[in-house]
Amino acid sequence: MTTDGYLLIAARGLRMLAYGALSVVLALYLAGWGVSASEIGLLFTVALAGAAVVTSAVSLRADRWGRRRLLMGAALLMAVAGVALATPVPFPVLLLCAALGAVSPGGQEVGPFQALEQAALAESGTSPASVLPYAWYNLVGYGGVALGALGAGAVPTALEAAGWSPLAAERTLLWGFAGVGALLAGLYASLSPRVEGRRRRATSSGTLHRSRGVVLRLTALFGLDALAGGFVVQGLVALWFHQRFHLGVDRLGPLFFGANLLSALSGFYAARLARRIGLLTTMVLTHLPSNLLLALVPLMPTWPLAAAVLLARHALSQMDVPTRQAYTMALVPPEERAAAAGLTTAVRPAAASLTPLLAGVALQTAGSGIPFFLAGGLKALYDVILWVVFRHVPLADREPSGPAAPRRPPGGSDSRRRAAPLS
Repeated sequence: MTTDGYLLIAARGLRMLAYGALSVVLALYLAGWGVSASEIGLLFTVALAGAAVVTSAVSLRADRWGRRRLLMGAALLMAVAGVALATPVPFPVLLLCAALGAVSPGGQEVGPFQALEQAALAESGTSPASVLPYAWYNLVGYGGVALGALGAGAVPTALEAAGWSPLAAERTLLWGFAGVGALLAGLYASLSPRVEGRRRRATSSGTLHRSRGVVLRLTALFGLDALAGGFVVQGLVALWFHQRFHLGVDRLGPLFFGANLLSALSGFYAARLARRIGLLTTMVLTHLPSNLLLALVPLMPTWPLAAAVLLARHALSQMDVPTRQAYTMALVPPEERAAAAGLTTAVRPAAASLTPLLAGVALQTAGSGIPFFLAGGLKALYDVILWVVFRHVPLADREPSGPAAPRRPPGGSDSRRRAAPLS
C-alpha cells in the first residue's frame, strides 16, 4: 500500500477506538442522566439516520468536493458532537447533535468516513478484489473498538476508585471522543492529493452507469442486513446485559473488548478463505452460522454462557466485512467505486436507524430477547437472498485466487455458464 493507505488505516484505528469506548458507556451514561430506554433507542435511531443522510450527500459528490476536505469536515463534526454529549444539555439538543451523523451507538462506522476511505483504499493495493488491505483496515478498526471497549471499563472504574462519581467518570470518555475528532482532522490534512482518485467529468460525477443495476441490488440487500443489525447495536446489547444480569462497565468493557478483538482477527481468516472458495461464498458461509448464534444469546440462563455465545458469534459475524468491501469494489469499474461505496455504506445506517427505537422499547422489559431473535432471523434471510441473487454475477475485477488462477464467479466455483451483464 501507499503511505496514504497506511494513514487511512491509522485514522480508522483511532476513530474506532473512540467509537468503541462510546458504544459501551453511552447508554449507561444517558441512563444515569435519567434518559429512558425508549429515549435512548430514539437517540440511536436519529444518530444512524443522520449518518445515512450525511453519507449519501457526501459520497455522491466526493470526487467533486474532494475526499480530504470532506474527511476533515466529518472529523470536526465528530469533535462537536463529543463536546455536546459531554455537556449536560436538554434531550432535544442531544437529538440534534446525534443528527450530525458523527455519533456511533454500536461501535460501528457512521458518517462518510468509511465510504471515502474504502474508495481510496481500492487504489492503494495491487487489486481492488484483494481482501488483504480491507482485512488490515478492519483488523485495526476492530482492534481499536476492542481497546476502546476495554478502556470504557477500566477508566471509569479507576476514576470511581479515586472518588469520582460514576457520571463524572464516564463523562471523561466523551471528552476523549471529542479530542479524537480534532486529532483526526489533523491526520486527514496530511494526506496527499493522490487520495482524491481519478477525476471524472462534472456531468457524470457522483453517478453510476455500467454498474447501476448490480449496485442497487447489492445496496438493497446490505440494507436488509443493516436493518437486522439495528436491533443489536453494541450500545443496546450492553444495556441488555446490564438489565438482564446487572453487569456494570467493569465487566462489560472486557466482554466487548474480547468480542471486538475476535472480530478483528477474523478478517485474516476471511482473506485466506476467500482465496480458496471465493468472495461471495466466504460472505455467506461465515455469516449464516453467526446469525444462529445471535438468536441463542438471550436463551442462555447465566451471563457467562450468554457472553460465551456472544463471543462465538463475533468470531464469525465480521468475517464478511472485509470480504464484502472487496466484493463491492471488484463488482464495479474504478471510476464508479466512490459512488458505489457511498451508496452501499450509506444504506447501512439508514436501514439500521429504523430498529433501535423498537429495540429500546422492547428492552424496557428487562431481559427481553425479541431484538436478538429478530436480528438473527432477518440476517439469515439476507444471507440466503444474497447467495441466490449474486452467485452468477461476474466481477469487474478478477478475484485474488493466486498468481495463475483462472477467473471464477463470485460463488467461488468454476462455471461454464455464460455470465450475466452487470446491469
